[in-house]
Amino acid sequence: MPEAPTYDLRGLKCPLPVLKTRRRMADLKPGDELIVETSDPLAGIDIPHFCNEDGHHLLAQERLEGGHRFHIRKGETETETETG
Repeated sequence: MPEAPTYDLRGLKCPLPVLKTRRRMADLKPGDELIVETSDPLAGIDIPHFCNEDGHHLLAQERLEGGHRFHIRKGETETETETG
């Protein structure tokens, strides 16, 4: 399996990391993976919440010097309400 692409969102402040991650995930197919790097301290709360709410799988969360790294796998559906 190819390595997941990295989406560098360092330097952006809330709510931009989540909004840009949501937009990027929308372009992926279910099962595709993405690594997101951010320097926003609130991303440690916001990105896991986004994954949970939108049905994505947070495979790993790592605290880095000056930020976070998230490894996300796109879920089968965007949200449960869309499935009916």
